[in-house]
Amino acid sequence: MTQMLLSTAVACATVAAVAAAVMVWQKFHKHSHCDQALVLLYEFRHACATPLYVLRHISEHVALEMQAGLNQPGGSQLMMLPTFIEKLPNGCEKGLFYALDLSGTNFRVLRCLLGGPNARVIKQEYEVVAIPRALLLGTSEELFDFIAQRLISFIKLEGPEFQRGHNWNGHQIRELGLTISFPICQTSHNTGILIKWTEGFKIADGVGKDVVAMLQSAMDRQKGFQIRVAVLINDTVGTMAGGHYWNDDVMVGVILGTNTNACYVECNLPEDIQTKSGKMVIYMEWGRFWSSHLPRTYIDEQLDNESVNPGDRGFEKMTGAMYLGEIVRRVLARMAQEANLFGDSVPTKLKQPFILLSNGPSCQSGGLCTASATQ
Repeated sequence: MTQMLLSTAVACATVAAVAAAVMVWQKFHKHSHCDQALVLLYEFRHACATPLYVLRHISEHVALEMQAGLNQPGGSQLMMLPTFIEKLPNGCEKGLFYALDLSGTNFRVLRCLLGGPNARVIKQEYEVVAIPRALLLGTSEELFDFIAQRLISFIKLEGPEFQRGHNWNGHQIRELGLTISFPICQTSHNTGILIKWTEGFKIADGVGKDVVAMLQSAMDRQKGFQIRVAVLINDTVGTMAGGHYWNDDVMVGVILGTNTNACYVECNLPEDIQTKSGKMVIYMEWGRFWSSHLPRTYIDEQLDNESVNPGDRGFEKMTGAMYLGEIVRRVLARMAQEANLFGDSVPTKLKQPFILLSNGPSCQSGGLCTASATQ
């Protein structure tokens, strides 16, 4: 139900953004064109409606898909992948830790000094690094060598204040947590087989290999520092772990950004998933979810048909920030074509796919900024 309430909020924000643009234009242009535009807006809003009975139907479908995915791998739209993470941080951790977040065409390296339940986060530093375009089309070795080099450069800037809280046990081996957004098949808490490259990467090799091993090998080729990849998680699990660090009641992680995903703590695991605690974090891949009960509009159908993966990741295309700006643009374009909302012709920029980013409509619907659709 939480998922569907979130999707409802996203849909409402999209409609609100379109309505804001129409209302601003109506304020300065009192004529029948605005009335026609409002009719189109109301039709779109009606198509997006998610009354309570619809949300219940969708929630029931999600629950069925979750159980099917747990019972049989590949037996559901939801992948329901085991992460082999049984224990989440709780604020008692002490020491110096490093993290590498490889998401999209940038990656972030971070060091954090933790002081236990009383001091918590003593100090942290991070750096964002853009990956050169040539490496997006190169080899996996070239990519991970570049990442390892920049990680070592970052470690060299480690100040003396981080040394006092080190947890190296006399061996000076720094522990690194790896967060990755590519689809992987995880076989333990620190191994994961790359299923495919996404996020704009078109690397010829690496698929079918362990991403931890590839990064570890690249770091081993660097001289001067010993680093061990201690754990592998994706960004959704990382979000939940970060929340649980501050609040033990956190049991669900949700990503609502460029794409969308979710994970949660499952306490009723199938017999083939062996754990010591009887529970494990399950990664859902819910962007793949689709149900006939979802409020699919004509624009959702257009976006899906024109995408690189028609028929796939339907829920993500209806809620992800990658698509929300384009949804607003298409609604406004229809109003311009059928109701002459912006005059006798459609503004040239309004004809360009994906020219409107999601942050613009979001800002406008929140009343934080204004923008002219004709610019």
